[in-house]
Order: sequence, then C-alpha cells, then structure tokens
Amino acid sequence: MLRHLHRQLDETRRRCAEGWGLVRHKGPSQIQFWFIALLLGVASGLAAIAFRGAVEWLQATVYGTDNVNTLHSFAEALPWIWVLLIPVFGGIAVGIILHVFTTDGRVRSVADVIEGAALNDGRVEKKAGLASVLCSWITLSTGGSTGREGPVVHIAALASSWVANLLRVDGITGRDLLGCAVAGAVSASFNAPIAGALFALEVVLRHFALHAFAPIVVASAAGTVINRLVYGDVTEFTLPGTTTVEFYLELPAFFLLGLVCGLVAVIMMRSIFFADDLETNLQRRLGLPYWLRPALAGCLLGGLAILFPHIIGVGYETTSRALTGHMGLGEAVAFAVIKVAAVSITVAGRMGGGMFSPSLMVGALTGLAFGHIATGVFPEMSSAFTLYALAGMGGVAAAVLGAPISTTLIVFELTGDWQTGLAVMVSVSMSTALASRAVNRSYFLTQLERRNVRLSAGPQSYLLAMFRVQGVMRKPTDKGAADEEICLEMIAQGLFVQASATLETALPRFDKSGVAFLPVVTMEGEEPVLQGALFQVDALKAYNRALAATAAEEHR
Repeated sequence: MLRHLHRQLDETRRRCAEGWGLVRHKGPSQIQFWFIALLLGVASGLAAIAFRGAVEWLQATVYGTDNVNTLHSFAEALPWIWVLLIPVFGGIAVGIILHVFTTDGRVRSVADVIEGAALNDGRVEKKAGLASVLCSWITLSTGGSTGREGPVVHIAALASSWVANLLRVDGITGRDLLGCAVAGAVSASFNAPIAGALFALEVVLRHFALHAFAPIVVASAAGTVINRLVYGDVTEFTLPGTTTVEFYLELPAFFLLGLVCGLVAVIMMRSIFFADDLETNLQRRLGLPYWLRPALAGCLLGGLAILFPHIIGVGYETTSRALTGHMGLGEAVAFAVIKVAAVSITVAGRMGGGMFSPSLMVGALTGLAFGHIATGVFPEMSSAFTLYALAGMGGVAAAVLGAPISTTLIVFELTGDWQTGLAVMVSVSMSTALASRAVNRSYFLTQLERRNVRLSAGPQSYLLAMFRVQGVMRKPTDKGAADEEICLEMIAQGLFVQASATLETALPRFDKSGVAFLPVVTMEGEEPVLQGALFQVDALKAYNRALAATAAEEHR
C-alpha cells in the first residue's frame, strides 16, 4: 500500500515537473499558457482603464473641470496664470521623481519595451518603469502634450515582467507574455481588439509567429471586454454621416496625401530629436541639474497653452473637431504646427507620455488641411474633406509608429468607419514608405539608435551586442586555450579586447587584424591583465546559434 502511494506521489511530481517545463519553455502551444494569457490580458486591461481614469481624475482636479473631453475649451476661460503654472508644477514633480528613482533622468517609453523584448527576454526595468508611469500620469494630467498609450504599454510590460520572473520562463515565453500584456492594454485603452493584437506583434515583438498569435489574441479580446464593461461599445471618435470615395478619380489625391503625411511625420520626429539635442546641450552648457529640465519644459508649455490651449493633454477634442470638419484651412495648419512644437517640448523636456495620440491629432489636422485644398481645387470629383482627415490621421500615425497594419486597423476601430479602407490604406502605405527611409524605420527604433541600441536592421545586427566577450572566451585552463606568451606579445602590441566588450566590438577587430584569436583582458588601472582569449571561430559559432534560435522563434 505504502509502495503504491509512493509510486503515485512520484508520478504526480513527475507530471507537475513536466507541466511546469511546458509552461516555461513551450507555453504558447499549451492550453495552460492561454489561461495565463487570458489573466494577463484582464490584468493589463484593468491597469489601462485605471490609468486612464487616474489621468481624467487628476486632470479634472487641477484644471477644475468635470469633462476632460472638452478640456481645452474649458482652459480658454481659466486665468492665464493657472494655465502657465499648472504645467510648471507638473514638471517640478516629474523632475523630482526622475531624480530619485532613475539614474539618467529619462522617462521609459515604448522604445524601452521594444528593447526589453529584443535584448532582455521580454523583461523591462521595474523601478525606473514604475517611476516613468507615475511621471507620465502627472505629465498628461498637468498639460503635457503627449498621449496615454506609451505609459499604458509600459504598465503592461511591467506586469508581464513580473509574471515572467515569477514563473521563471525562458526568453521565448517571456516575449510572448509581453505581447499578451501589451495587446490587452492597448485593446482596453482604445477599444480596438484587432489593432491591439497586431500592435503587439508588429511593434513590440516585431514578428508574426503563429505560436504567439493565439495567446495574444486571447489577451487582446480580454482587454476589449474590460473596456466595454466600463465604457460600453462606443468608438473614440464619431464621424458625421457617411464617407464615400470617388475611387477612380480620387485615389491619386490619397497617394499624394500619403506622401505629405510621410513628410509631416518625418518633420515631427526630427523636431523632437532636434529639441532633445538642443535642450541637452543647453543643460550641459548652463550646468543645470537634470531634475529641473521638466520644469523648464512645463514653463514653455504653459506659455504656449495661454495662446493655444488645444495643446493641453491628449488632444482628442481637437482631433474630433478635425474629423468632423469643424475647422478651417488656416486653423488646421496653425494647430498642426503648434502641436508639433508642443510635443517636441514635452518629450525633449523628459516629461513622459506616448506618441500615438499626438500623431493622430497632427495627422487629422494635416489631412483636413489637404482636404480643404483638394476639394476646393477639384470640387466636382472629390468626396467630403473629412475623409482626408481620417486618411491623414492614419498616414502620420503609421509613419511615426512604423506600424502600417495595426495603425490602419486602429483608425478603423477608433472611428467605426470601415467603408473608407482603400483611402486610408493608400495614405498609410505611401507615408510609411517615405518616412521609413528618412528615419530608422520608426520613431521608437530611431530613439534606440540614438542610444546605440541597433534594432532597426534586424537580429543580424543587434544579436552581436548581446554576447559579452567574457562569456565566449577560452580561459587559460580550458582545452585549446591560446598560448600565454603569444597573448602577452599581442597585448604589448595593443592587440586585445576587454572582457566587458561585446562581439559587436570584437568581430571587426578580427577582420582588421587577420588573427585567429584576440587576448581578453581586464584593466587594473592602466595595466591590462590577461584573462583568456577570444577565438574568431567561437564568436562566429555563438552568433550563428543566436541567429538560428531567433529564426526558429519567428517561424515556429
């Protein structure tokens, strides 16, 4: 009897161990993982709704209005001193938080989530990430001219990182968990289940592997259910009447609009990077502490908001006005220019927030302005100029995010208008084709390139940076180690590589020197101390194994 009981217990332990191994290593193909994806989608959806509610509550509190959807109209009636000071107070709070909880004074964003997916097994920083969410909440609530999707994506990444660490899963499963969390959060934030799933695949994971698709769709659906339980089955924007396209005569206009949107997107992105470099240089020259940078940006924003209160917050009121045509040509152009300036100030000031909502607003204004001109020149062969606003909204947003598929779908889901698909698709395709050649594919990937994190060229580029020389080298006691005397001679000639370097640094040295191995050293003061040797064949083997593993993950 006891022997039988022991056998049963051993069998139970064995099955539990096998099940745990499946969840850790082959989770996406298992029903158990789908259940985890469902829970993660629900949790991320609730977090996204909570963040949205928190922004609305604090925004209503500091500006004194009950309806944040008409915030800029309400701000027009506020005393100018409050319009000026509220962003300043918000910037001071953001600066203090970044000073205490980060080492570089930088708010984490979608770019960091993409980096975590590619280089850190689907994990992101916890402490700096939580501080960044708090900073984005304050920024969006006190006049910052950005969007809420960036912090929502980061909240989701924090949740998935916690689950991945709790389950101790490998990189493939960690990335799939990250995709599930992001899909749930985006879907809950915008009531866009299709776009939420594709955003996670296209932007964050940057592949469409079948093993990730099913759990991500489950999580996205869960996030959408959360949104509809809270807000009902409504779209963010309502278009007037019906929109139709004079297909054969009008399509060339949408091709041209796409090129214009691509150009506007490039101007917008480069304006942000220019403002960031300018503020960084001024900060260094003046010796200002980095915690003061958001406050100075808040002062500039407040001054701008006195004249143009539409820049405050997410800007959905102005976007709605553009989509419904309640704006003239001159007003649309001026508002687009001012919005780009406001976004540049906010982001360069390290205040936090996302880029999707600002790009929607700038795109809608660009499309509306183009529509006014097109319908004015060719009135007999043009549809409603508000259709151009819709196509422009998708064109600029897709070019900024580098996500033509998910952006096209999210525009449809935000407006509920599926009849104008061809116009939006034409605009999106042309804008992304143009903008992706002027920057490193997208705003997020260009951000990473500016930090020397090279993901835009694909795995063949960034995988080399994942391997430290110390982990690939042969120690003096290993079989086949390099001759110590030869290594010392090479060190004397300056031919060596540091143990902390990556293969990205080491491999070009093999090409230049033509040697079979490089001594690996650590520096003690100015003296190099021999630790071993890096053989070119070992480096290439490690690189090839990583490439094979990446290809297997993306095609599994």
